[in-house]
Amino acid sequence: METETVTIENRADFAQWAIERARAIVGEEGGNLAIACRDMDEKAIAESGNALGAAIAEALLEVFDVLVPEVDE
Repeated sequence: METETVTIENRADFAQWAIERARAIVGEEGGNLAIACRDMDEKAIAESGNALGAAIAEALLEVFDVLVPEVDE
């Protein structure tokens, strides 16, 4: 997936980012999982499911890192 920088200034911007990010994740990783399920390929189902979970976690961490201010020690 290609990463693009987005400026989030308010809740509406955040909501729009979340919708677009979810759409991209489901379009790619969810599609792979659906194909693996259709083919009844257990190994591909496990791999695709893990990739979907990893993409979701990555997106959450991506935005969390930006929302939490850095603490100077």
